[in-house]
Amino acid sequence: MSQTTSQPTPPAIPPALAHARADFPILQRSVHGKPLVYLDNAASTQKPQVVIDAVTRYYANENANIHRGVHLLSTEATGAYETARGKIATFINAADDSEIVYTRGATESVNLVAHSFVEPKLQAGDEILISAMEHHANIVPWQLLCERVGAKLKVIPVTDDCDLDLTHFDELLNEKTKLLSLVYVSNAIGTVNDIAPLLAKAKAKGIPTLVDAAQAIQHMPIDVQQLGCDFLVASGHKIYGPTGIGILYGRRSLLDGMRPYQGGGDMIAHVAFEGSTFKEPPSRFEAGTPHIEGAIGLGAAVDYLSGIGLQAIHDYESDLIAYAVAKLQQIEGLTIVGNPRLRSGAISFTMGDAHPHDIGTVLDTEGVAIRSGHHCCEPLMKRLGVPATARASFSLYNTPADVDALAAALKKTAILFM
Repeated sequence: MSQTTSQPTPPAIPPALAHARADFPILQRSVHGKPLVYLDNAASTQKPQVVIDAVTRYYANENANIHRGVHLLSTEATGAYETARGKIATFINAADDSEIVYTRGATESVNLVAHSFVEPKLQAGDEILISAMEHHANIVPWQLLCERVGAKLKVIPVTDDCDLDLTHFDELLNEKTKLLSLVYVSNAIGTVNDIAPLLAKAKAKGIPTLVDAAQAIQHMPIDVQQLGCDFLVASGHKIYGPTGIGILYGRRSLLDGMRPYQGGGDMIAHVAFEGSTFKEPPSRFEAGTPHIEGAIGLGAAVDYLSGIGLQAIHDYESDLIAYAVAKLQQIEGLTIVGNPRLRSGAISFTMGDAHPHDIGTVLDTEGVAIRSGHHCCEPLMKRLGVPATARASFSLYNTPADVDALAAALKKTAILFM
């Protein structure tokens, strides 16, 4: 890209986010003697003090197993665990708290749907439709399932700009399709897919749908009833919550008909050696002792986001992304990978022959944390003709100063490699 003399205008930080950085203690630390500029949010976000406090409070005051004991600690822990479920249901406008199943993350959520909902309905020759933009967690479970039953995995292609190529969508979505599973926001490129019309077409044909919202739910308001999806998956650690906790939203009428994903613990109604019966959803799908503190921490994260407002977060991050794109376009030798019609969260780029890992290493010495690699999207990298990219990904606590620090560090990188 050629340099230009005009400088983009940095966006103003809105009042709702004016104090956000102070809420995240880790942002006060330094890295290699430089102030930390954390731009690896698509991999995992940092945690606000309220989430840290919620997890600490559980261990300090409520620690006990749930749904088992009649003593006070167990009662309090159970209450906090289930209250968090209700907060999450409200956050995405689920029709009922029981439509929220706790899992270990988006990956386990996809696998749960694959095993418990799709597999019993799938026969040899049937098809599952995904896109070329998916990350591995929305590819591999379907591949394994197709191998088990002799079904086929069909793929919606992407354009050179990294938007979905819907030229043949109506042909791909046919009577053989048993599930449409699509990513809402690409973790590798930042493409925002206009999924509502695609979900509507599937619904009109009676085809169930799954939305991978792992990179969307932290950036924009999500209303599962308005979207009309049957399932939606997300990971807690990407929405400012703890690691090891995630959610599966499932339409209750579908969850009711699904077999357990795992067995044991409190998911049973009755057990005998002759056979067992199981509780109603969501307990049916939460075998063993669950990630109690993770659920409570995720509830605190949802409270935090709701307090700021997802629309305010979306509007600010959109302006910040536009500013970052404009700044990066001015760096000699840097090429932004993908030019989607709508972008959220992330920007991928290359710099001449410099390996993305080398770019990431140099930026780290400047205190700037980004991601480099294939971003668990090897098929997409192959389609775009690159083995890997460097990726800067943004969150509510990033500022125009972070973008400026990224641009300055990249200019130093360009001197080394170009």
